[in-house]
Amino acid sequence: MQFVGDAEKLTTDELEQIAHDFCIEPAALRAVIRVESSGSGFDAMGRPKILFERHFFYRHLIDTPNLLAQAEQLGIAYRRWGEKPYPKSSSGVYQELEAAINIDEEAALLSTSWGMGQIMGENFRLVDCKSVYEMVDEAKVSERNQIIQMCHYIHNTGLMDELQNHDWAGFARHYNGPQYTKNNYDTKLADAYKEYA
Repeated sequence: MQFVGDAEKLTTDELEQIAHDFCIEPAALRAVIRVESSGSGFDAMGRPKILFERHFFYRHLIDTPNLLAQAEQLGIAYRRWGEKPYPKSSSGVYQELEAAINIDEEAALLSTSWGMGQIMGENFRLVDCKSVYEMVDEAKVSERNQIIQMCHYIHNTGLMDELQNHDWAGFARHYNGPQYTKNNYDTKLADAYKEYA
C-alpha cells in the first residue's frame, strides 16, 4: 500500500483559520499538536506519522482465529497494551503496519493512529470520513487535513469544553486514555500551552 502523498506542510494562516472555524484557541490547538506529534504530521519519507497498536489489531482479529494466530506468531498482535515496546523508528513502525496489512488490510489501518492528531483509524467516523481508507488518503495529502480530522474528533467526542477550559487532565483522560499519567500527558499539554500562550 502506498503511504506517500502530497505531504503538504501546515502554514500558520491555515492553523489560525482552522482554530477559528472550530472555536478553538490557537495556543491550545498548538499544544495538542506538539504533544501528539512533536508538531509535524509526516516522517522523513513524507509518510503520515503513525503508531501501529498491536492490542487494537488483536481485538480486530478476534473473530478470525486463523488470522489472529498469524499475527500473534509475528508478534504484531497481543491482548494487552504494553507487552513489548514500540519500534524506535518510523520505518520500524511502518514495517509492522505492512506486516499487518498482509494479514488483514482494513484491520491493520483501523489499528493505527494517524497524523498530527494521532487519531485511531477505527475512529474514522468521528473525523467525518466514510471509511478508514478515506481517512488515510486525506492524511497523506496535508497536515491541514490531519488537523481538521483532529478537530472533528475533539468536537465529536465532546472534548471541546475541556480544551477551551484548559482542563488538561480531563482532556488527556479521554483523548489519550486512562493511562495518560504514565507519560505526563496532561502536564506536557499544560507546559506546551503556556509556551504558546
